[in-house]
Amino acid sequence: MDLLRSKKGFICDMDGVIYQGDHLIPGVKGFVDWLRQENKQFLFLTNGSGKTPKELQRKLDRMGLDIDESHIYTSALATAKFLDLQNPGCTAYVIGDPGLYNALHDVGITLNDVNPEYVVIGETINYNYDKICLAIHLVMKGARLIGTNPDITGITEKGIIPACQALLAPIEASTGKKAYYIGKPNPLMMRTGLKILGIHSAETAMIGDRMDTDIQAGVESGLDTVLVLTGVTSRENIEKYPYRPRLVLESIGDIPNL
Repeated sequence: MDLLRSKKGFICDMDGVIYQGDHLIPGVKGFVDWLRQENKQFLFLTNGSGKTPKELQRKLDRMGLDIDESHIYTSALATAKFLDLQNPGCTAYVIGDPGLYNALHDVGITLNDVNPEYVVIGETINYNYDKICLAIHLVMKGARLIGTNPDITGITEKGIIPACQALLAPIEASTGKKAYYIGKPNPLMMRTGLKILGIHSAETAMIGDRMDTDIQAGVESGLDTVLVLTGVTSRENIEKYPYRPRLVLESIGDIPNL
């Protein structure tokens, strides 16, 4: 724990680490207060693409946590940055929520449902058979398939729900094309997070609730890794993976040395 507390930067997942549904996880306020008192750099890095950083900032504010939106980075922003670097001014057919649309719009990517260069899928409740069929048709015509993140499931107060990769599954199966996934554990997103913090990976910790995204991302990027048990992964599930987090904690509230 002393090694963890000595880190200069902290990258934290959001859902399952900071909050569950519309409720802040106990201990989070104390953790954020500790970060500020110790002059730590921190970033909330989420694979979610549905909400903008401003929307997430306001959600946290409603829960009683005062965080500036500059401390929040989403897979929608990472996806927009990737496409802008690869093919500036490109067009895309998009299935997603406003956070994804806004991120793409802000870098000059326009919507196109006739002959787009990319088909981009993020998590959304606005998902139906007609949209799936159009996406399949466009991919078969040559559009490249992009997923904002590789999460298969998400968690809500009501239980498990399908996430981005689950929504992409029928498109991948029907076209035989594998999507390129931008979010964690893709090193692209982790490098951007480290760049925002301005801290080397060896001086940074990754805190998450998922072995297959958060902890894998931390291991592959050379960060100290901490799994918290307030989200998707249980202590029993850890044994299913060939890699390990360095620390396993009940919650992020265990970190401050109060």
